[in-house]
Amino acid sequence: MSATPAPARRLPLVLRNPSFGRVWAGQLLTQAAGRMFQVGVVWWLVGYAGGPHRGLDSGLFLMVSTLPAVALASVVARIVERHAHRTVLAGAAAAAGVVAAAAAVVAHAGTLPVVAAYGVGLALAGCQAVFDPCLTTSVPELVEDADIEAATGFELSTQSMAGLCGGLLGPLVVDAGSLATVVAACAAAYLLAALLVASARFPHPAVPDAPAAGAAPGRRTLRQVLAGLPFIRRVLVCFAAANVFTTAVYVVMPLYTREVLHASGSMVASLEAALGAGTLVGSFTGGRLPGRPVAVGSVCLAVMAAALGVPGLFAHPAAAAGSMAVAGWCVGVIGVRFVALFQRLVPADDKPGFFAVMQALLGATFPVSSLVFGALGDHLNARTLCLAQGAGLVPVALALWWLGGRADGAARRAAAAPATVPAGDAS
Repeated sequence: MSATPAPARRLPLVLRNPSFGRVWAGQLLTQAAGRMFQVGVVWWLVGYAGGPHRGLDSGLFLMVSTLPAVALASVVARIVERHAHRTVLAGAAAAAGVVAAAAAVVAHAGTLPVVAAYGVGLALAGCQAVFDPCLTTSVPELVEDADIEAATGFELSTQSMAGLCGGLLGPLVVDAGSLATVVAACAAAYLLAALLVASARFPHPAVPDAPAAGAAPGRRTLRQVLAGLPFIRRVLVCFAAANVFTTAVYVVMPLYTREVLHASGSMVASLEAALGAGTLVGSFTGGRLPGRPVAVGSVCLAVMAAALGVPGLFAHPAAAAGSMAVAGWCVGVIGVRFVALFQRLVPADDKPGFFAVMQALLGATFPVSSLVFGALGDHLNARTLCLAQGAGLVPVALALWWLGGRADGAARRAAAAPATVPAGDAS
């Protein structure tokens, strides 16, 4: 009598799909390098190079570092649409590596001028603005359909790992007295990422959607893409509004560390690590939470509002670290649930344009948030800024909850009176 063999345990996606693993590792390296540079420069400005307007200086740097994702959305969409995705990804990483290497040479020869740091941040952000939406668009080309959600979770976890690694190392290396070392490490990471992506295979090339009978040829404009997805458009507007208050944390955290906790760069690194670890856990657990994406997102925004306000009420390192971990978890959950939803609802032909627009729309408020909260940081206590972040998220959470109820009501009416429902209206 022969025993029935036990089913083999399935390996993690990055191990059973080496090509996706290489591209994912490349994304991890590029985003970690970018985050290391950003956090390192912000702490350098707040703790060392900044004058009486260190809040405005750091906010202005973060504003400059987020402009490319907004300003280049249509250009990025055309690049991703017209060129092989592996070429675009490897080229963006290599370009960032060359820029960072040149800056490292200047920094080792002497102090990197503040204006030069702004310029390098702008250039690196431009390369990342091409890399990120291209990779998101490429996920179905790298994995089977059944693995899309798992691949999305890995892809989104990259940002949290980047925050964990880059955010941890940036302030520590600056405190050790070497911004030049930060820039050199970034250059090495970008160039290695380019090599990894160039060595990967994309085994499932995208097949454009077949046009409907009588439909005019030609690809839709970015405005038409969003016009055909009304539900998704409203969700993106909600998250763009939320980002005004959530992304301000990157300005508020260093100011809070210096003004309230009176701590060093190691504390900034700890807060960044807590935020990154929380996002990482959220990215891998978000798909297991019950409930529709809008309901889950609304609850997460409400929890995040409470978490971001905690440091304003309790000035203690543990309270700040716990707040960052909870806020990061909420960000990870929201990201994996909604990006997986968008991957399935957005037509294949529209994905290059859609994900570029998504990045631009969600990033459009980051420059405003950085500048406004940075300027306020020169006049208001950092604890007040924490309370303002939490209070600002409350109406956004309510608006998203209302949007989900409205979508559910539309679905019930459609069930009662069968009709054709646009693909973008499913929540």
